[in-house]
Amino acid sequence: MNFSVLPKIELHCHLDGSLRPKTIIDIAKREGIRLPSIEIDELEKELIAPLECESLDEYLKRFAIPNSVMQSKENLRRITFELFEDAAQENVKYMEVRFAPLLHVAKGLRVEEVIESVIDGMKDAEAKFNIKGNIILSCMRTMSAESAFEVVEKGKEFLGKGVVAIDLCASEEAGFCGQFVEPMALAREYGYHVTIHAGETGVGKNVLEAVELLGAERIGHGVFIKDCTEAYDIVKEKQVVLEMCPTSNVQTKAVNHYNEHPIYQFHQDGIKVTVNTDNRTVSDTTMAKECTIVFNEFSLSEEDYRQIYLTSVEASFADRETKEKLKKYIN
Repeated sequence: MNFSVLPKIELHCHLDGSLRPKTIIDIAKREGIRLPSIEIDELEKELIAPLECESLDEYLKRFAIPNSVMQSKENLRRITFELFEDAAQENVKYMEVRFAPLLHVAKGLRVEEVIESVIDGMKDAEAKFNIKGNIILSCMRTMSAESAFEVVEKGKEFLGKGVVAIDLCASEEAGFCGQFVEPMALAREYGYHVTIHAGETGVGKNVLEAVELLGAERIGHGVFIKDCTEAYDIVKEKQVVLEMCPTSNVQTKAVNHYNEHPIYQFHQDGIKVTVNTDNRTVSDTTMAKECTIVFNEFSLSEEDYRQIYLTSVEASFADRETKEKLKKYIN
């Protein structure tokens, strides 16, 4: 199967992990931002995490440079547009992009301006390319519950206008869900969908708590339900969808090698899985690459691909009309 031309759906992609290196250099030169190098080959060494990365925390260090150029409305709009353009060029038909608004206020932007700029960039791309999208607002687990309330409150006015969901991300500690019960409950009350990064770094029970305590409809990664029977069972029983990112999971050492990834085992056992990039630049990947890796490693069939595509459509936070259109691409 030629995945560069097949229609694709992406549900788990971080904006700040998916910048074009050339754009980072361009903005840095214009704004006088110091970079380790203005040579693309050298800069890429700072931006791309190696496959032999030691941990999630080491992987997350790659986000400092991108965030330094994501502090103006113009830059956020451009960077979002370019991400959707890159996705459209490999025939991604629908993509949900997530980012943490509070990381982009260092130079005085209001949270609302940050969100609006990202939506504008997405809409610019939708007008030019055959792609649709939505935005997920991420709250940082390394920040307080109050910061999550701020994102929920300030993002509320954009629900139905490009924003569809709330997320928790960043370094993962055991039992993090308890701290965020109230802001996530408020988010659900306002009408946000909920997807939570959990079970990425060895704590399968975090997935159980994300579903039970936070009302997660989808889980980012979820690899370690394999080691927690209760989490595995609730994901399977409630058909909670896993947003799986194979290359990222090898880099962060959720798994040591692609052939150890549980995505195919989960799929065979009736757990709903999707294939995603996580971070196109940090993981040096595309949707076509991720699909090719999964299908080569596990010898999946065309019918397997069709099932995963349709799972991705149904699991998306798109409206019904968009979902029906997306289904037609595969049929």
